[in-house]
Amino acid sequence: QVQLAESGGGLVQAGGSLRLSCAASGRTFSTLVMGWFRQAPGKEREFVAVISWSGRSTYYADSVKGRFTISRDNAKNTVYLQMNSLRPEDTAVYYCNADLQGSSSRWYWGAYWGQGTQVTVSS
Repeated sequence: QVQLAESGGGLVQAGGSLRLSCAASGRTFSTLVMGWFRQAPGKEREFVAVISWSGRSTYYADSVKGRFTISRDNAKNTVYLQMNSLRPEDTAVYYCNADLQGSSSRWYWGAYWGQGTQVTVSS
C-alpha cells in the first residue's frame, strides 16, 4: 500500500508559478514510478508528467512541455511538480499517482492516488 498527500495548490494569475508536492508513505518510494495527472471540470482525467524511480527519466504531456518540471527526492519520499508560465487552461485538480505503467509516450495510471489539490489560474 502507498499513501499519497498533495500540497501546494492555490490561486495564481496567468503567467505565474506554483510548486506542487506529493509526500508518500508505505511501500518503498524509491522503487515507484511517480506521476501527476489533472482533471478539469467536465473533462476526463489526463496525464501531465511522469518520472522514473531514479529520477533520471521524465516525460511530459505536450500541453505542459517546457513549462512544467517533475522531480523527486527519494530521501524525502516526495515528488514535485514545478509549474511555470501557468495558463487559465491549466486550471484543474492535480493528482499525484504512484506505480504508473508504460513507457515512452504512453502511460497508464497506477493504483495509488492522492486526494488532489486544486490549481486555479486566473486570466
